[in-house]
Amino acid sequence: MTTPNDEADIEQPFVSHLIELRDRLLRILLGVLIIFVCLFPWANEIYTALSGPLVRHLPEDATMIAIDVASSFLTPFKLTLVLALFLAMPLVLYQFWAFIAPGLYRHERRLVIPLLASSSLLFYLGVAFAYFVVFPLVFAFLSSTTPDGVTMMTDISRYLDFVLTLFFAFGLAFEVPIATILLVWTGMATPESLTSKRPYIIVGAFVIGMLLTPPDIISQTLLAIPMWILFEVGVFFSRMLVRQKEQRESEFSPMSDDEMEAELDRMDQEDDNESR
Repeated sequence: MTTPNDEADIEQPFVSHLIELRDRLLRILLGVLIIFVCLFPWANEIYTALSGPLVRHLPEDATMIAIDVASSFLTPFKLTLVLALFLAMPLVLYQFWAFIAPGLYRHERRLVIPLLASSSLLFYLGVAFAYFVVFPLVFAFLSSTTPDGVTMMTDISRYLDFVLTLFFAFGLAFEVPIATILLVWTGMATPESLTSKRPYIIVGAFVIGMLLTPPDIISQTLLAIPMWILFEVGVFFSRMLVRQKEQRESEFSPMSDDEMEAELDRMDQEDDNESR
């Protein structure tokens, strides 16, 4: 029968976890706020840098426009807030790691830290790939398809939504190696089963590229091919993870009866030799 003291003991750890979670969320919010306050004076310059890939492909007399009354203020504000969260991602991942670390085994901690660091780095690489490689090609293609008599003048708010969608799509696509390793680590899949599904993975990458990118073949292909390559990278590292796990299990696996008897005979023989 559960006593009131037992119920209090069960409730206390739960409340302490909630308090710790609240404290870590407040640290994340504070970090994002500090970065946002530091960046906000240059909000317009940041938006100008972001719009560079499109502006370079606009017609000579064309400019970007602001349709809504407050969009000239709210759009750079929104961009700066997103950028602050983007730059604070290492802090977010660290707070997440610090919250779950006490419940992990030692070998799990050694794996989670590289995964968190790699996931952050891969997301940054995906965003950089979208800005420096995809945007120039996509905007050059879209501007070249503008019909005669039509001037390409993009609203700043819609442009921001467009590029944030692509940033998220490519950042998420570059997390494929992490997802592959986690599937193998949790036992939901094996490297061999993933390799056997390679044709479906390739088709799925192009389908995802079609859904997450604009309706042009360039951005779809530039998203699908890196996803396929990163899938192969994830399978390669998952094989290494499986080999390390098997090696660790073989080192600490219990001895059979025959192996135990042979080991005892060897120890007895060593004792006899020392006594002689």
